This record gives sequence, C-alpha cells and structure tokens, in this order.
Amino acid sequence: MSPILLLIIAITAIVSYRGLNDNAFFRKYEFHIGSIRAGEHIRMITSGFLHGDYGHLIFNMLTLYFFAPVVIAYLGVLHFVLIYFGSLIFGSLLSLYFHKNDYYYRAIGASGAVTGVLYSAILLRPDMDLYMFFIPIPIPAYIFGIGYLLYSIYGMKAKNDNIGHTAHFGGAIGGYVITISQVPSMLYENTLMVILLAIPIVLLFILEKTGKI
Repeated sequence: MSPILLLIIAITAIVSYRGLNDNAFFRKYEFHIGSIRAGEHIRMITSGFLHGDYGHLIFNMLTLYFFAPVVIAYLGVLHFVLIYFGSLIFGSLLSLYFHKNDYYYRAIGASGAVTGVLYSAILLRPDMDLYMFFIPIPIPAYIFGIGYLLYSIYGMKAKNDNIGHTAHFGGAIGGYVITISQVPSMLYENTLMVILLAIPIVLLFILEKTGKI
C-alpha cells in the first residue's frame, strides 16, 4: 500500500476528527460560498478534509482505499496525487459555479476527490467489477459510474438532501479529464468506454445551458 495514500487517509481522518469536535474549526475550513467569494479560496481545498459524521468519513476513505491502488498501479503515485487533488479542486470549482449566488451554500467532504479517483480507476480498468453488500452479483464498474453521476444530476435538480452532488460531479469530471490527458491512447484504444463515461457529463451541461438544473 502506498505511503502517500495512507498519509492522505490519515490526515483526512485527523482533520475530520478535529472538525467533528471543534465547531469553530469546522466553520473556518468548510466550503462556504460567501467566505470563498470574500477571498478565502483555501476553503476549496480544506473542505475536502472535513466530514459531516464518521459514517461519511469511513465510506469515503474505504472507497479511496480500494480504488486508489488501481490508479497508482497504472499511473504511479505522482499522477494519483494529481488526480486526487485535481478532482477535489474540480469539484469545488463546479460547486462554486453552480451555487455562486447562494452565499449561504455550505459543503464538506472528500467525495469529489474520491469520485475522481473512482472514475479514473474505471477508465483504466473498464473490466473491473464492483461488489455491493446488498446486491449478490458483481456490477460492472462503468455501469456504477454512469449510474452514480445520473443520480447526482437528479440530486442536483431535486435539492431535497444535504449531499454535495455538485462536488461529486465535478470530481468525476476532474478524474475523467486528467486521466485521459495522462493516457490519451485510451481515446482510440478504449473509445466506447470514454464515450459512455462522457454521457452524464455532457448531459449535465446541456441541462445547465437550457436552464433545467
């Protein structure tokens, strides 16, 4: 297991623990539109190390633990770090774009970065299967990835929960773009998968441009 991966997990766990036990610390570093637009841009990164509860933290870190090794094995540690933090920033930028006029909008969590790593792993290993504890059969990773982003579009439209769907989507875009930029050969070696994973991304921007989201 990569020491860098373990370090990211450890720092995220420590910062999340501090945030869950220190409300002032939590509020200082969370993603908050009003504060970011006032110049506190560091929140776009620090918010990725905070979580709303221990379940949220454990789910994200377990997902990262299982899928990051795929990215590291194919691209190396440095490119994994680039994808992780690049996806985190993509997620924050997309959230800022969609919620720029909602000065009270708040969000936290590594979900954007983790989703970027997940999307990268799917691009690199499209034949990979996922196993869900409540589903007795393996699910092709690309089906899960597409379904997850379609659900995120629904969540962005419905606005009936506190989940940062926009950051998930931005993270997926980050993982998609950065991975293809690092392995452009997949554009012709794995064209179908590249197109399939692009469908929900294109759909999101069509809905945004037509004012339906």
